[in-house]
Amino acid sequence: MYKVGVDVGGTFTDVLLVDMENSKFFTSKVPSTPEDSSQGVLNGIIKACQLAGAELSEIEAVTHGTTVATNAILTGRGAKVGLIATKGFGQVLQIARSYVPGGLGGWLYYQKTAPLAPLDCSIEVDERMGADGSVVRELNESQLRQALTSFDGKGIEAITICLINSFTNDQHEQRVRDIVAEVMPDIPTSISSEVIPELQEYERTVTTVANSYVRPEVSKYISNLQTEFDKRMNGASLSILRSDGGLATATSAMDFPVYMLMSGPAGGVSGAIWVGEQAGINNIITFDMGGTSTDVALIENGQALVRRDTTVGDVTVRASALDVRSIGAGGGSIAHVPELTRALRVGPESAGAEPGPAAYNKGGEEPTVTDANVVLGYLPQQQKLGGDMDIRKDLAEQAVQKVADALGLGLHEAAEGIVKIVNEKMFGAVRLVSVEKGYDPRNFSLMAFGGAGPLHANALGTLTQSWPVIIPPGPGILCAYGDATTRLRNEASKSIIVNMSNADHDKLLAEFAALETTAADGLLSSDSNETSGLTKDHLQTKHEIDVRYSGQGLVLTIPVSMQDIESGNFDKVADDFDDLHEQLFTFRIDGEKEFVNLRAIVLGPPSQLELSETTGRSDTTVDDAKVMDHEIFYNGAMHAAKVYDRAKLEPGHVVYGPAVITEMDATSVVFPDHEAEVDSRRNLLLSPTA
Repeated sequence: MYKVGVDVGGTFTDVLLVDMENSKFFTSKVPSTPEDSSQGVLNGIIKACQLAGAELSEIEAVTHGTTVATNAILTGRGAKVGLIATKGFGQVLQIARSYVPGGLGGWLYYQKTAPLAPLDCSIEVDERMGADGSVVRELNESQLRQALTSFDGKGIEAITICLINSFTNDQHEQRVRDIVAEVMPDIPTSISSEVIPELQEYERTVTTVANSYVRPEVSKYISNLQTEFDKRMNGASLSILRSDGGLATATSAMDFPVYMLMSGPAGGVSGAIWVGEQAGINNIITFDMGGTSTDVALIENGQALVRRDTTVGDVTVRASALDVRSIGAGGGSIAHVPELTRALRVGPESAGAEPGPAAYNKGGEEPTVTDANVVLGYLPQQQKLGGDMDIRKDLAEQAVQKVADALGLGLHEAAEGIVKIVNEKMFGAVRLVSVEKGYDPRNFSLMAFGGAGPLHANALGTLTQSWPVIIPPGPGILCAYGDATTRLRNEASKSIIVNMSNADHDKLLAEFAALETTAADGLLSSDSNETSGLTKDHLQTKHEIDVRYSGQGLVLTIPVSMQDIESGNFDKVADDFDDLHEQLFTFRIDGEKEFVNLRAIVLGPPSQLELSETTGRSDTTVDDAKVMDHEIFYNGAMHAAKVYDRAKLEPGHVVYGPAVITEMDATSVVFPDHEAEVDSRRNLLLSPTA
């Protein structure tokens, strides 16, 4: 039987097909189909099966990182949402938070985007819960039924119910949902006490509204895929990667799509953790450069940093996500010279999959980062993208010549300028997850992947000094590796505001136990193949507490052990909070601390897949992998180089720069005075020559 990992990017769709009996891997890369992403997914799976000599019916499970939810918000293609709020709180989305991006004068040009639920589609219901969970005013059901008639004729496609203090008692939200189901039976409904049962009314409302906004689009996409799988693959199960790097069943993803907003970038981080664990490298900065954007993240001791907020465009929701920072810098980023400034700019506009860079010979004419790499010799025109797409150097030169003419530079100097500018932009993103979080990038290794990452790996290693730079096997499809090897994950949380000195450890234990049950049931109740046969004994549980200084608005998430909670010893929690606060903000306060939110995270069994470990053939040398002699342009001069076939490099081989190393899904560049060593897991370890 086979398992499939799929990652859909802005330019390419990557597929990893795994033979579960012998852990053999087969990969494919096909152009993405933005008008219907599912078609690209199926094209990639079919191509991978052809390479493996496998039938579609032999596929048992598909795990998928998707940007459908993200794109629904970015493009405004989500559902028309009706909001039901407590009387007096109907304008919670319009009031929002008084934050204006930009400098002190940001308000001069800031254009606030419209809320995801329009005010004319918001109604108020007469009810009130107290902060302690007591019923202050009973739900007026007749008033609710009358108010629901205002939705008639407005084209409402999804309903959000978010009542004041429902995180302490969801009785009224549940009843409102029942009534909505009677009056509007075909409309999907989300309630805040299930999506995010935590305090802060605006954050809870906007998160639940976002869930409703993307829910129809995500549900349609997943349902269509599952229908195709049922027809072609005998009902292969479909699981979706969550923003926090875990795996959700298809049912959970359709019900709570707000947790999938960063599904795409999370795949690369999960894959990096998997590769790093096997290579014995646990401190990693990930560098995922694709055709449209670059994503970076930091992994410390084998664990990726997680943040409690997810931001897509102008929408920030309260949902756990890997701390991935994205910028509009990719292989398809367009270079241009504005008439006003005459200064070279790169991105964020991208040539995308259609028409793509000029070198792809698909109609693109604008100069892109990929075209610059072709001109510099970093991407040889003999290389076939995805194994079958030709590269046209002459078209790349014509495109880059536009920049050269505008700047009055030579062709190669202009191309190198494009590459250096995009490298600096990506270095700035790396600083966001390292230096600005209190980490020194020199204490980490950089892992470069994505279709364009290995092309820029040496340059980013030089800027960050994060040696060795790791280029994993199949770097162009590492996100698909992450999708295929990540674990099932679910979480449950609850607000419980109490001073640390007054916290009752027995009550905390009881609350954590209830949260564990809720999170575990969310996994075990699914009929997916991924969860068949699983019991609570197969699950691993982690616990967290959101902590803050008493009276402070900011909270920091601290991992906790049940042994410390059971003993009532909160000293370690306090010390960990102080240490993290000082790392992030340079100071700590000698004062009372508060527990704000409790969280239980349930994980399924870890993946059994491994990269094969080999010692390499003793009868081969690096020269046996040489494809041809070549030239690259580096630091203002041409350098004689060699091109190598990565598939013929064995563990223990060392490639000395200048060199280009090619493979099906990516191309790596080794600059002069640098070297790339092949380790026992067939990673390339790039570092300065001693």
